[in-house]
Amino acid sequence: MFQTVSRTAPSSVSARCLANRLAHSDDSKRTAVCGQASRNWTGKINRALTMFAAAGVLSICSLASAVAGSYTQPGSTIGPPAGAPLPEGVFFNDYITQGSRTSPSRLHLGDEIPILIWSTPWTIAGARLQLIVTPVIPVWYGEHGVSSSGLYDPFGAVQLAWDLGQGWGCSFMLGYYTAVQGTISSSSNAVNPRFLLSYTANGWNLTTNNIFGIVDHPLTNYPHGSPCPTFPAKGCNTDFYNNDITATKRFGNWELGPVAYYSTDLNKPIPSYQKQSQFAVGFLVGYHIGPAVLQTYVTRDIYQKNYGGYDTRGWASIVVKVW
Repeated sequence: MFQTVSRTAPSSVSARCLANRLAHSDDSKRTAVCGQASRNWTGKINRALTMFAAAGVLSICSLASAVAGSYTQPGSTIGPPAGAPLPEGVFFNDYITQGSRTSPSRLHLGDEIPILIWSTPWTIAGARLQLIVTPVIPVWYGEHGVSSSGLYDPFGAVQLAWDLGQGWGCSFMLGYYTAVQGTISSSSNAVNPRFLLSYTANGWNLTTNNIFGIVDHPLTNYPHGSPCPTFPAKGCNTDFYNNDITATKRFGNWELGPVAYYSTDLNKPIPSYQKQSQFAVGFLVGYHIGPAVLQTYVTRDIYQKNYGGYDTRGWASIVVKVW
C-alpha cells in the first residue's frame, strides 16, 4: 500500500552543493545555483511526503468506509413482504451479495446473511410472535489489491407482526447485534429496532422497512472492522438509519418490480468523522416455486456522500419453509 520515498538523488545533489560552497565560497553564482537546486529538491521532498501522508489518510478513510456505518447491510431486507405475519412454521432466508465501488481503490465487498425464522403459534396483542436469528455473517472484501474475510456480528431479534386486513400488515422487530473479536466485525454491540409496513393484496408486494441502529459504544479501543479515520487504533461506531423499499407485482410464478434503499449515519463518534449516506435504486426479478421463493436484484447508487464512490451491487436470495 505504501511505497518508500527514495532520497538518493536529493541527498547527492545537496552534498555536492555543500562541497561546492566550502571549496568555492567566493563563487556566488555557483552557490546561488546550488542553493536553488537544494530548495527545489527540498520542495519535491515536501510534496512527496505530503502526497504520501495524504495517500495514507485516504486509504484509512476508504477502509473505514468499507465496513463502517450501518451495521445492517443497506438493501439486505429487500424482497420479502416482512411487514405481514408469516404462516406458522420455520423458514430459512439466505441473502448473498457482491458489489464494487467506483473509487480509486476499486473496493469490492460481499457478504452472506443466513436467517432462521420461527413464526410461532402464539400471538401477543393480536400480533404473531416471530423469532429471528442470524448466527454467522461471512464477509469478504478487497481493496488496493489486498483481500480479507471474516465473520460479522451475529444477530438475534423478536418480531411482532399484525394482519391489519385488506392486504395490509405491519410489524415491529427488536434486534441486537453482538460484537465479536475479528478483523471484519464492529467493536460495539448495537440495538436494532425495525418498523415495517407491507401491502400484499392482488399480487402486489409494497414493503418499506425502517431500520434504526443504536450502538452501545460509539468510540472504542478496538478498531476491528471499523477503524476511525485519522485514528486507526480506535474503533468508530455510528448510530444509523436504513430504509429498504420493495415495490413488486406477481405475474403467475414470476415477480417483477423496482426496489430501492437509503442509509445514513446519525451521529459522529469523533469530530473529524464525516457522516456517510447513500441512496440506491434497482430492479428485482423473482420466481415462486412450491414452498420456495427465489429473488435476484441489482442496485446502483444514484447519490452518495463520503463513501468515496458509487456502489453497484448484485443480490440473490431464497426464502423456503423448512417446517
